[in-house]
Amino acid sequence: MKKLFLVIGAPGSGKTTDASLIAERNADKIVHFSTGDLLREEVASGSEQGKLIDSFVSKGNLVPLEIVVSTIVGAIKRSDKEAVIIDGYPRSGEQMTALDELLSKDDEVKLMSVIEVVVSEQTACDRVLGRARGADDNVEVFNNRMKVYTDPLAEIQKFYEAKGLLHKIDGERDIETIVADMNAFVQSKL
Repeated sequence: MKKLFLVIGAPGSGKTTDASLIAERNADKIVHFSTGDLLREEVASGSEQGKLIDSFVSKGNLVPLEIVVSTIVGAIKRSDKEAVIIDGYPRSGEQMTALDELLSKDDEVKLMSVIEVVVSEQTACDRVLGRARGADDNVEVFNNRMKVYTDPLAEIQKFYEAKGLLHKIDGERDIETIVADMNAFVQSKL
């Protein structure tokens, strides 16, 4: 059975970096998938689905549920590792519910925890605008992405808290402290 960890956090919270470092340090048993990377790979492929994904991502909007869920589940099942860390998912109540329904019928994958990397909006904005990776890293798009993240956040937190699966980590600290904290938590669940 695959053990699944979801990492959520604001744009710029460091969730992708944190998750990738944990997977790197535990390469024998943990793999990391970034929802964003999985979707960007599809866009880069030039496929029709990639063009469709790009039409949403370029505006800072959510990619349709069925595309995201099929991309994620496919990646989990193809993995040869015991544990999978996915960051940037779920981003809406619908995504959360769809994944929960899928996992409730699937005995190959068990959701171990949803880890929220908590940062202030100012820290998130400073980090995103400081890294400026592409055309989607500007104030207007950041503000839209932040709203897309925060609007469903209370619903997502409440849902996973009720299941005893939500674990919050302070993302305002230095990267090594955050990664050590998150890694210790993940290891405790394996």
